[in-house]
Amino acid sequence: MRIVIKIGTSTLAYAGGRLNIRHTEELVKTFSDLKNAGHEIILVSSGAIGMGAGKLQIDRPTDMATKQAAASVGQCELMYTYDRLFTEYNHTVAQILVTREDFNSPTRLMNLENTLYRLLQLGAIPIINENDSVATEEISVGDNDTMGALVAKYMRADLLVLLSDIDGLYTADPHTHPEAELISNVPEITPQVEALAGGAGSKLGTGGMATKIMAAKLATSAGVDMVIANGANALVLYDIVAGRPVGTRFAGRARR
Repeated sequence: MRIVIKIGTSTLAYAGGRLNIRHTEELVKTFSDLKNAGHEIILVSSGAIGMGAGKLQIDRPTDMATKQAAASVGQCELMYTYDRLFTEYNHTVAQILVTREDFNSPTRLMNLENTLYRLLQLGAIPIINENDSVATEEISVGDNDTMGALVAKYMRADLLVLLSDIDGLYTADPHTHPEAELISNVPEITPQVEALAGGAGSKLGTGGMATKIMAAKLATSAGVDMVIANGANALVLYDIVAGRPVGTRFAGRARR
């Protein structure tokens, strides 16, 4: 199975932006074990701006120049950590930084696909992130939920998993409606489903349920199953890959 896993900033870092080392180690151990089981793993990892802000001891920036500066600092720490942890399990990682232009240009998209396919053939684990140090609003994908869906689509993945700080899609906002119920399966994304999406997510992240529903539309239209799950427990990935009920699963159109 080819699996694209998007990791949100809130899953990797504490509220202040500093890396949650213990949890990141648990995630990497699980990713490595899934790869040992024969699955192909592609990671789409958030965290560069948040970690950079934490390391620079500043609030999450709002202006473009400081965002790009924080991303430059944070991306170094992010990839250093991944490389160190995956090496402990004898896996090699590869960093790929992209922008919207890499998906919009047929030539650049073909080059990206060729690189990713070759990395998988060589047994490496590609780790993809927005190239935040140079991306502007005109060329930015904008959020890694969408990035994950684009990668899953063009890499013909079997499964896209979005790990964040929420359990899945609810019948209402669980923060304001305690009676809200988790929706375990979404066979089709209807206007009613889209209406359940709220606003932005955590303080450090850029996504929210709205971006996840958009990602689900993109992934499922390409025949890719997508699951939204809480990344607080890395072990849920085993259940997700096995098809057990975890979070919210959106059925890819080709699989209905």
